[in-house]
Amino acid sequence: MATRDAGPASRSTRLWPLLVVLIGVVLGLVIAVLGAQTWRLGCLVIGTSLLVGAVIRGALPGRDAGLLQVRSRPFDITVLTLGGIAVIALSIVVPGRPG
Repeated sequence: MATRDAGPASRSTRLWPLLVVLIGVVLGLVIAVLGAQTWRLGCLVIGTSLLVGAVIRGALPGRDAGLLQVRSRPFDITVLTLGGIAVIALSIVVPGRPG
């Protein structure tokens, strides 16, 4: 019985779901750090990228979800969705500096 060896190409294709989320989070952090007025937009980008991660995790089968697969599918989707909603809600609710 031959076992299928996961070569570098197949391993790298499993990384793209996590990379999509990480690029969104890093982009949001960069936007948030750029200035005092852009932190809200940066938080919205971070929250949105977490929600995109939840959609990706729900759409892909377990073996293709790569490193977005931490526990079961419902758990992963719930954690990513709650995290995204929480960051977006806080970016909307937290008041900015006066003036």
